[in-house]
Amino acid sequence: MTTRLPAHELAPALERAARRHIPMPEGARIRDVARTARGFATETYLFDIEHADGVLPLVMRRPPETSLFPDYDLLRQILVMRRLAATDIPVPTVLWSERAGADIGSPYFVMSRLAGEAPGDFPSYHVAGNYFEATPEQRARMWWGCVDTIAAVHRLDWKALRLDFLALPRYGAGPVEQVVNYLDEALSWACGETPRIYRHAITWLRDAAYEPEHTVLCWGDARMSNILYDSDFRVSGVLDWEIAYLGDHEADLAWLLFLDWASSEFEGLTPLPGTPSREETVRHYEDRTGMAVRNLRYNEMLAAVLLSVPLLRMAHRVQLPADMDITGFCTTRIEQLLD
Repeated sequence: MTTRLPAHELAPALERAARRHIPMPEGARIRDVARTARGFATETYLFDIEHADGVLPLVMRRPPETSLFPDYDLLRQILVMRRLAATDIPVPTVLWSERAGADIGSPYFVMSRLAGEAPGDFPSYHVAGNYFEATPEQRARMWWGCVDTIAAVHRLDWKALRLDFLALPRYGAGPVEQVVNYLDEALSWACGETPRIYRHAITWLRDAAYEPEHTVLCWGDARMSNILYDSDFRVSGVLDWEIAYLGDHEADLAWLLFLDWASSEFEGLTPLPGTPSREETVRHYEDRTGMAVRNLRYNEMLAAVLLSVPLLRMAHRVQLPADMDITGFCTTRIEQLLD
């Protein structure tokens, strides 16, 4: 395998690869390769193929130098997007992929770049960006668009789409047991000795485990910032499928609500006017899916623990100062839910 190429050396390598994999007009060149700030679990680069007739905007994704999940697999997100391409979920089109890493020194794939703008994470979409600048009516449209997307994902027939590979059978008999056992192992992998608050959380999750009424395709990273919105504030793209799995239908809804809490209340912010309440969100989701929400507290606990895995991994590998707690919002929510 060749040495992993830094950002400034990617353009000529990608240009050579593009000529092998897709039709390239005469004189076409790759320009403006730039890493994006979004998606810390996967390195993401934007670039353009410029030619006489116009510009083709593309995206390249590759694993980070230090994996943030113990089972990270680039192929998983490629397969999910390719199989969702036949559905109404607007996902990018995967143009080509390389697992051997000969082109750029690591596995990678290239996909289409969908039009639209995503609400930001840092700073929160409650203080900057398209959600912040929108009117209350437009914010509600964006929020419901995200919830409707989650509902649409959950209504898919994952068996017909051949997504059974997203199950975690080696971790237990059913979806809830599997994800809890996975988290227990992942926490130890992330930081060596699992911090006490997470040991308490895993015990609580085991004691309160239940049998889900429905097993669905879980997006995994279901949040406002992974939705692209067009100029009319409607969904134009659905991004980031690297932690998709088969699980309880409530998990994605809990992830959305947990991360919105982290972006507003945890930061001392009041959600912007037009942002629907938790209760309204639950009712809307139930209306769209016909599936009852009965275990939201449990699934918010799962969400807080799951998001802690990559954050603990980052803190452990980088050896952050003791006073820099990047998991603070996760542990605060866990403590609230344990009360």
